[in-house]
Amino acid sequence: MTELHDLLLRVAFHELSRRRGHLRSVNGPEFEDLAHQAADDALVKVLAKLQEFRGLSRFTTWAYKFVIFEVASSVARHAWRRQPPNAEEFVPERLSDSAALRPGDRLEQREQLHALVRAIGGLTERQREVFIAVALNDVPIDVLAIRLGSNRNAIYKNLFDARRNLKIAMAAAGHPAREQDAA
Repeated sequence: MTELHDLLLRVAFHELSRRRGHLRSVNGPEFEDLAHQAADDALVKVLAKLQEFRGLSRFTTWAYKFVIFEVASSVARHAWRRQPPNAEEFVPERLSDSAALRPGDRLEQREQLHALVRAIGGLTERQREVFIAVALNDVPIDVLAIRLGSNRNAIYKNLFDARRNLKIAMAAAGHPAREQDAA
């Protein structure tokens, strides 16, 4: 277990270094603490799921995914705590990249964005909050679940319902999903 923990700790340090841009001012003891927490949590999960290891890959490769997931999750939570996006804030202009579009395409895009704003306004309060946070502000689902006192599955369900309702509203407004968007 000590060897496995040491291995997971090295992977955690490597993964945290790779994601350094998301951590901004984190360094020294705080950086090391994040690595140790990720390695500790990953070790606990590896041991809890040991019976699920089927031998389809090297054991260490299988174990790496646990620490990488823990690092990703802790980096997202850490970044969100430092500068949480406003879940209610929706600025349609952030979605628009109309500089390269022809005038007719730009007008169509503007109409679609206005229809989207109206459609988002028609969502339930919870669906709107989840959709704006996750889809537009890149708040990690795990972080949003914690913040809302919910769980990952409930957030997925809210997001699924919001997307379905948005597709219906957009189609009703004359902007049906293109085939590649529907998938």
